[in-house]
Amino acid sequence: MSNTTTSLYYATPSVTVMDNRGLNIRHIEYCRQTPGETAQTYISRQVFDTAGHLSDSYDPRLYSASLTDSTVKPNFSYRYDLTGALIYTDSVDAGPSLLLNDAALRPLQHYNADNVRKRYEYESPETGRGRVTAVYEKKSASEERCLERFVYASNTSEAKARNLFGQCVRHYDPAGLLQTNDISLTGAPVSVTRRLIKDAASPDILADWQGKNADVWDSRLDSENHTTLYTVDATGAVLTTTDTRGNRQRVSYDISGQLSGSWLTIKDSPEQVIVKSLTHSAAGLKLREEHGNGVVTTYIYDPQTQRLVGIKAERPSGHTAGAKVLQDLRYEYDPVGNVLKICDQAEETRFWRNQKVVPENTYRYDTLYQLISATGREMASAGQQDSRSPSPTVPLPADSSAFTNYTRSYRYDLAGNLTQIRHSSPATSNNYTTEITVSGRSNRGVQSSLTTKPSEVDALFTAGGQQKQLQPGQSLSWTARNELLKVTPVVRDGGRDDRESYRYDAGSQRLLKVSEQKTAGSMQTQQVLYLPGIELRTTAAGGVIKEKLYVMTMGEAGRAQVRAQHWETGKPAEVSNNLVRYNYDSLTGSSGIELDGSGAVISMEEYYPYGGTAVWTARSVVEANYKTVRYSGKERDATGLYYYGYRYYQPWVGRWMSADPAGTVDGLNLFRMVRNNPVKYSDASGTEATEYNLYSSNNKNTVVYRVEPLVFSEKFTHIFIDNNNARVYYPQASASGKLPYRSAEGKNNPTYYETVQGKGYVNKLTAEEKKMQATGEPVNLKFIKSKITPSSKQGLSTYEYSRNYLANNSGHPLGTMGWLGFNSPERAYDFYQQKTANEGEKLTFVVKSFEIPSGVYKAIAETAITEHMRSTDLTAPINVDVVAAGQLGLQSHHLDLINKFAINGSARIYQGDDVNQLRSTTSYQSRTRIKHSPLRDSESTQKTRVKFRNLLN
Repeated sequence: MSNTTTSLYYATPSVTVMDNRGLNIRHIEYCRQTPGETAQTYISRQVFDTAGHLSDSYDPRLYSASLTDSTVKPNFSYRYDLTGALIYTDSVDAGPSLLLNDAALRPLQHYNADNVRKRYEYESPETGRGRVTAVYEKKSASEERCLERFVYASNTSEAKARNLFGQCVRHYDPAGLLQTNDISLTGAPVSVTRRLIKDAASPDILADWQGKNADVWDSRLDSENHTTLYTVDATGAVLTTTDTRGNRQRVSYDISGQLSGSWLTIKDSPEQVIVKSLTHSAAGLKLREEHGNGVVTTYIYDPQTQRLVGIKAERPSGHTAGAKVLQDLRYEYDPVGNVLKICDQAEETRFWRNQKVVPENTYRYDTLYQLISATGREMASAGQQDSRSPSPTVPLPADSSAFTNYTRSYRYDLAGNLTQIRHSSPATSNNYTTEITVSGRSNRGVQSSLTTKPSEVDALFTAGGQQKQLQPGQSLSWTARNELLKVTPVVRDGGRDDRESYRYDAGSQRLLKVSEQKTAGSMQTQQVLYLPGIELRTTAAGGVIKEKLYVMTMGEAGRAQVRAQHWETGKPAEVSNNLVRYNYDSLTGSSGIELDGSGAVISMEEYYPYGGTAVWTARSVVEANYKTVRYSGKERDATGLYYYGYRYYQPWVGRWMSADPAGTVDGLNLFRMVRNNPVKYSDASGTEATEYNLYSSNNKNTVVYRVEPLVFSEKFTHIFIDNNNARVYYPQASASGKLPYRSAEGKNNPTYYETVQGKGYVNKLTAEEKKMQATGEPVNLKFIKSKITPSSKQGLSTYEYSRNYLANNSGHPLGTMGWLGFNSPERAYDFYQQKTANEGEKLTFVVKSFEIPSGVYKAIAETAITEHMRSTDLTAPINVDVVAAGQLGLQSHHLDLINKFAINGSARIYQGDDVNQLRSTTSYQSRTRIKHSPLRDSESTQKTRVKFRNLLN
């Protein structure tokens, strides 16, 4: 608590103003940076139409500007059709978006800000089941291209023998072809093949799967097949993965479904242990893990809050390399979980130039919990941070002259845009200020080296919100799907430019990276092909391959990221072949200390809060050059950008390169990085800030989300299951009896529960109560024999509520559906319609204490009806929730509930590879997002179950 005082937060409440319909029309916050200063008032505004639709949203900056300038547009504007369906969204950050559905509510055409039309084709009712068969794109005046094709297995003996009947077995996408060869009885993939399009390394080659002839399509593919094989157990959990080069990964699980061990067999080499053992607490928290290099990592948690307060990695007594504490990170928090201090007790305090250099970082926040100041240590040789990576200190430093103290301060505008980074290191005179220029009419911003005039910023972005220049003279090109296509750092007149280009699959996940640089008079080309469990890296000069490196990426390695490097050609003399590199993460996933297979230190790296390297030391320059996993556990490209999955991040200015494709999940500012709190939050895929899960035993577990549209709307229920900690955001019924067209109330003002007493379920409404509800009068929730005690504690109380409720209802025949049991479809529907003064009690379901099939993604997505359909389809409110509950433990006698109150086909059970086909289904193409795990899509096929048993027992 040394870095925060209660006086700082005095008189800084968060205030929500509602109109007489119960709709949030204003949100007021007060920002103060130092105790005693006058707090600045931040007012956000929302405008609703007469039907209760959200029509406009303003952040504090644009709202303030609009009071004196009527031409200032709101951050978001929404328009609806006659049925109440959202069809048009206009964002000052991401531009306009128009979605038109057909009579079956399937997406028919979509137009984005860059004038790209996306068109969908489906099977006809006479020839199929209405599944999507093709996706076309047309950009401006160019010809329409068929960007995706879907081929489904027919009812043949061969297809049935491979469990493929009805499945999408050939998916032609912008990168080439993804073919499913076999799936297991549980639906998990057994054999998957990837083929690239011909000349995939050229960014000028575009996929076009026109026509109906598969032979013609295949003629456009490269001849090389990349096949990945899996074996799975009876539940669909992956046991082994054999990559395209014959390397084999093997994992095992304990009785609760937790990872218990993992092994790697490099082709033509003996099997080696990667994870030797893991120990968990009764709450599922990881306590200890031992890796194949003999290093033991222990985890310490606060007994009251269960926050992680210590991570210690050491070579224990008896280790062949000698006992040594390699890393001992200790964390201090304020009451709401902001990190105040990080100290590495394994590092010694040093003295240099009359200064004491302590191995710790301290952080200070304003009343909005935005990071405003940070202190730490950096290399004495460090200069101004930019897109270039600093050189490592080699060998590992043994004297005191390597490090010096630094202080960083951060400044934000009313919309949360980072506008200034001030760096100070007096001992080395490394003092500089980075300015960011932000548009006066949007949240688009660039480093001041590109422009210092806010009026010129918007011209540096595409209409869809993608930055067009990285640095002066370094152009950026984007695909029609708003994916970064090419970076050109050097332009030559009459010669080939230096460039780095990328190619993506149907899910916008990077599959290929190609870097071209002119060195010593010839062009050097480096290529990386990302496949399940392996990266194929090649380097060529003058058309001759100089290096061929295979990097095995371990999908299950505990908290560490483990990568094994095997050179087929061009191995450097300073590096041993089949080198296994263990990267040990910090709280937010950044790679800190890196060890080899014998437990010796390869490198150590520390980071500034928003990214960028503060300290980097290594035992050799060559080994340091082959480190790719860096800040936040992400890959750093030659451009200096970090690739997160859906977006690219520029750490030297703390901003994303493009608008958030997930819309407003992190607020109205689509360029803000992790809510301006990068020490507490991280971002797994470039779409949403997430906090380290206090109750997760493995932060890389699959994340199951309820469908959330990508059309920049905050009016949908948010229901998600996040790393073993069940949290439910619920819809709030309005006075008109319809669900609101705005953000779920629970997202902004959640209610948590501490205890539940008694066994209970929801009673059916009486006739009189139904009349009251029809006229808009509140009706109390009908709990039978149950008592709920509210709590303001978030994590632990949620856990306790879940555990106690299930325990109290374990003997109730109707208690298997979730937090609330229903003995008939009518009662479930009545409950969903009830209005109450305390909407916090209106919780729909909780994760049950058994394994969840990965097919829950498909069930949720395919049956989703957005809540604006509530007025025309009375089944809509419980549709998604009930189907999800069914996948999470709904018993057979509850299927009538699904059949009666969900759309046709919603009772279907989906399994295995269905989750990966979401990228190519109607639901996804209608701009509906399913939140995946922090793994790449190609790896997520291996995640066929989510383990929750440790949470609710």
